[in-house]
Amino acid sequence: MKYLKSLSIILFVVLADQITKYLFKGKTIELIKNVLSLNYTTNTGAAFGIFKGYNLILIIVTIIVIVLCFKWIKKKEFHYLPLSFIIGGAMGNLIDRLLFGYVRDFIDFKIWPVFNLADSFITIAIILIIYKKIKK
Repeated sequence: MKYLKSLSIILFVVLADQITKYLFKGKTIELIKNVLSLNYTTNTGAAFGIFKGYNLILIIVTIIVIVLCFKWIKKKEFHYLPLSFIIGGAMGNLIDRLLFGYVRDFIDFKIWPVFNLADSFITIAIILIIYKKIKK
């Protein structure tokens, strides 16, 4: 049952990520002046633009993370939600790297590097894992 839940969450995250990246391609939409816009851009690196030009290494690391998360889901049932978020987010960005050689980003808070839904789900997952560890 937990695998079906995990696969459903992973599929949702991947689809939401890929659909939003497609919808906002080439667009800039100001939502809150000088605070938030949807501003399509690409990133050949990882978070904050680090490791630019290391696409193959980032692909390998992403695949390793996905495999490890699937193994952890098997062992720790209570972590299936954040691990599913990480897998879905990693897969969404991996699809971009494999198809385009870069990750498509579009959420721009002006004071933070531009990111996407995959990045958001990964961040939420890390916060959930930290919260669960602290609460424990």
